[in-house]
Amino acid sequence: MLRRVRLCFAAGSLSPSDRCVDLYSSKTIGLTLGLLGALTSAGCTTLPRSGPDDQRIRDEATVYFAADKKKPLTDYVLVDLTETVLGYFPKQSQGLAKGFGPSRRGAPELPLGNGDTIQITLFESSAGGLFIPAEAGSRPGNFITLPAQTIDTTGRISVPYAGTLTVAGRTPAQVQADIEDRLANRAIEPQAIINLIEKRSSQVSVLGDVNAAARISLSDAGERVLDVISRAGGISSPAEETSVTLQRGGTSATVPFNQLVATPADNIYVYPNDTIYVNRERRTYLAFGAAGLNGSIDFDDMNLSWAEGVGKAGGLLDSRADPGQVFLYRMVDAETLTRMGFPVAGKTGTSFPVIFRANLRDPSSLFLAQQFAMKDKDMIYVSNADSVEVVKFLDVINAATSGVSGPLVDAASVRTSTRLITN
Repeated sequence: MLRRVRLCFAAGSLSPSDRCVDLYSSKTIGLTLGLLGALTSAGCTTLPRSGPDDQRIRDEATVYFAADKKKPLTDYVLVDLTETVLGYFPKQSQGLAKGFGPSRRGAPELPLGNGDTIQITLFESSAGGLFIPAEAGSRPGNFITLPAQTIDTTGRISVPYAGTLTVAGRTPAQVQADIEDRLANRAIEPQAIINLIEKRSSQVSVLGDVNAAARISLSDAGERVLDVISRAGGISSPAEETSVTLQRGGTSATVPFNQLVATPADNIYVYPNDTIYVNRERRTYLAFGAAGLNGSIDFDDMNLSWAEGVGKAGGLLDSRADPGQVFLYRMVDAETLTRMGFPVAGKTGTSFPVIFRANLRDPSSLFLAQQFAMKDKDMIYVSNADSVEVVKFLDVINAATSGVSGPLVDAASVRTSTRLITN
């Protein structure tokens, strides 16, 4: 028995007769529905988009190195913020005093060294000796000044009648005594005085964001870190964005410039061949999730706490955030984790991923978060509340079941295509 099937489309601009098509055979119905499926598929591929979709990227890849969905992409440690945890993460950085010793060690002794230029003056108690002739006449004193000479690469100088002396690594007083001993049998009660003309062996390098980078000669009075930075013209960048790194031998330590100024113990004496690097670096952190502001945020302060970081990111969104799930991501050195009791000694690398979790539903956690210092390149993530995911699901269901206005397809085109099929 042949039954009629009427196929109608929601196209308000067409007349009722044009919006509906009567189908009388099963063959016609099948072909028409197939045509509609083809039109729908073609419409999906011609919709505008900014680039290839993820499915096509995966399908056309020459090699696809897929992650194991049953395992995390990397191992990490989850640490709940407690008062005990605060003890392992001081609010200030280590500083220079801890890395190189306290400033009370005093200024370093500066012996003579290769490249130094010195001038020697020799005295005799009376005329008629080795250097002062008897008929010298009226003189301002019984002394002569030898020409200035530079200590050679072997650390030696030459003094008339005293021979070649090794002076590198010795103090001027020690060299003076050596010269006097060597001239004792030739000169009349000889005495020597060494005047340092130019000191090249005891220098420090000041580089980076200073107004006049240079190698600076140290004085016997001793210079501290801020002294040599001042002699290099001072810093050329904002203090809150500037860090100072001191390198000595195989040891290096970095401290924020503001901390160096505020903490006298970190303003230690510099030693010969030290290198001081002044670096301008924007200290930033990232904020994600249910925070008021997402993105990269500047510190702007020398010391920024976790609580202050959340505040600078606009706080928690009342409509989305779960105050009990506020996270901070950071790479922590293996030594600190070992002291905390985590078995990471066998892991590769000097740092290990750690996620700290603060439960801000607990009023006391706000005090702990205010004491937990943030570091450059930390990441804050605020998780959505469970109810938010339920609301999202209900929104999808509501959108799928609600009426859709506007034409789905051009009914006139379908009518024409159907006539071609039935003919």
